[in-house]
Amino acid sequence: MPRFAANLSMLFKELSFIERIAAAKDAGFDAVEVLFPYDEPRHEIAKALKLRNLPLILINTPPPNWTGGERGFAAIPGGEDRFRHDFKRAMRYAGALKSNFIHIMSGAAEGPAARSTFVANLRWAAAHAPQQQLTIEPINTVDMPGYFLNDFDMALDILSEVAAPNLGLQFDAYHAHKIIGNMLATWDKCRDHTVHIQVSDPEGRHEPSSRIIDYPAFFAHLDAEGYRGYVSGEYHPRGRTEDGLDWIR
Repeated sequence: MPRFAANLSMLFKELSFIERIAAAKDAGFDAVEVLFPYDEPRHEIAKALKLRNLPLILINTPPPNWTGGERGFAAIPGGEDRFRHDFKRAMRYAGALKSNFIHIMSGAAEGPAARSTFVANLRWAAAHAPQQQLTIEPINTVDMPGYFLNDFDMALDILSEVAAPNLGLQFDAYHAHKIIGNMLATWDKCRDHTVHIQVSDPEGRHEPSSRIIDYPAFFAHLDAEGYRGYVSGEYHPRGRTEDGLDWIR
């Protein structure tokens, strides 16, 4: 089976943020990821991770206010200074927490100017932080209306255009199903560019266990291919997180 990670922004929400780290370890997860850790003191998160010997594998570039705010702004023309400022903030957190990846969110935008802005910002970020692994992720426009990076072919084209060794694809099986409808065919196209995987059920974004996507077969497929990254559960539990973890066992 792959190495599994827990998204602490969605799982174990009945607990405080710091308590979720211990809960993830006790539940059998091999690592954790966090969408936006910026409201928590870096040293407290680092202390809890070290205590439980649990790696943090991914954080997102920070919108200044996620609640009701923009979903990133790396593709928004005119927002370059804002992007660079907040990317440096993300780097400080990634360094303190030893995060494997920083996911750079494009934000809501469209057209050639947005694409050029996104490519330029990605090139700057990759050059500014050559030792930090970065990701981009296609997100469906039902969940995030207007999101610029909403297509897997576009993502692969942009990765090729930026051509940075520290920039890869974040493959979310949920978004692949929503955007394409055939997750496995999309994976076959994207596998060589993928550095991180996220999973959830396509209906309601709950535990990846309904068999709309045959996740046991997908995990076996990953093993057969020699995938060595993490597979992160990024979903909304139907009830208590601990009651829906058969999928990692």
